Amino acid sequence: MDPISQGTLGGLVPTAVWKPNQIRTCVVLGCLAGLAPDLDVFISSTSDPLLFLEYHRQFTHALLFIPVGALFVATICYPVSRRWMRFKHSYLVCLLGYGTHGLLDSCTTYGTQLFWPFSDYRVAWNVVSIIDPILTVPLLLLLIIAVVKKRPAFARVGVAWLVLYLSFGLIQHERAIQEGLRLAQERGHSTTMLSAKPTFANLIAWKIIYLDDGVFHVDAIRTGFSIRRCGGTTATQLNLDEHFPWLDATSQQAIDIERFSWFSQDYVAIDPKDEQRIIDMRYTLAPNRIDALWGIRVDPNTPHTQHAHYSETREMASEQTQALIHVVTGQSCD
Repeated sequence: MDPISQGTLGGLVPTAVWKPNQIRTCVVLGCLAGLAPDLDVFISSTSDPLLFLEYHRQFTHALLFIPVGALFVATICYPVSRRWMRFKHSYLVCLLGYGTHGLLDSCTTYGTQLFWPFSDYRVAWNVVSIIDPILTVPLLLLLIIAVVKKRPAFARVGVAWLVLYLSFGLIQHERAIQEGLRLAQERGHSTTMLSAKPTFANLIAWKIIYLDDGVFHVDAIRTGFSIRRCGGTTATQLNLDEHFPWLDATSQQAIDIERFSWFSQDYVAIDPKDEQRIIDMRYTLAPNRIDALWGIRVDPNTPHTQHAHYSETREMASEQTQALIHVVTGQSCD
């Protein structure tokens, strides 16, 4: 999730179980430990544009790495924190703070390698958006109150709010999945792949993606008091033999396509606007449209050893933002 959420939760969990007279030190150490796993964003390469996709949310986010990461943060901070807290206590605080990061990230759709190095499977429970102020703002306020009043009870309320909100997300996710299955069945489609993903900053509008006969179907489901469907669109699933018959399987571009497919959990399709661009179907701002936030472009004229071109579209275009609002409010739903 976003750094504010990660830092807040990293400080909140140890504060909930710590001594009132050490809350401030606990919050600072916990916040820093909660943020530390995202230092992997600095692992990148100017020559390999996909390197950061492989290492972001990899070893620094793994369950096995939590004790190591916590030790790193505690050691770095100890020259200052020793004035208020013994090292073993600093380490325990960092252990709790660091341990929240990978688990919270796994609740989103991006994918987190929790079981590295034993598996490169990207865990994505799809129960909360990467940015969700409805979750984060109450957590931050409760943490501030706990620090000001030196009362861990407020931090415990924050932990309870987190559990409650994620549980609500789990229920909403299941409602969206079931409606997606009904929608595909009514259309006479099989569902070899189907997923439901929360949209930006809410748990009401969900993006449904399912695969039928080489075509991805994208629809939005509004899970309010009643469930409403919002009309969607389609995109063709990537088929190397059909779309890129000229591609040498040993070329760097072919290897990059495989890497990108793994990162995208095989939700890869041909961009309807560019036949040489491969897109990640999971991420769009408007849940019933295909406006991919990132993708790779291959070119038959590219040298054998050159990487595919990676590109991002992070601008929140007013048209897409309006489309999302219309789904959340139900204005564009049948």
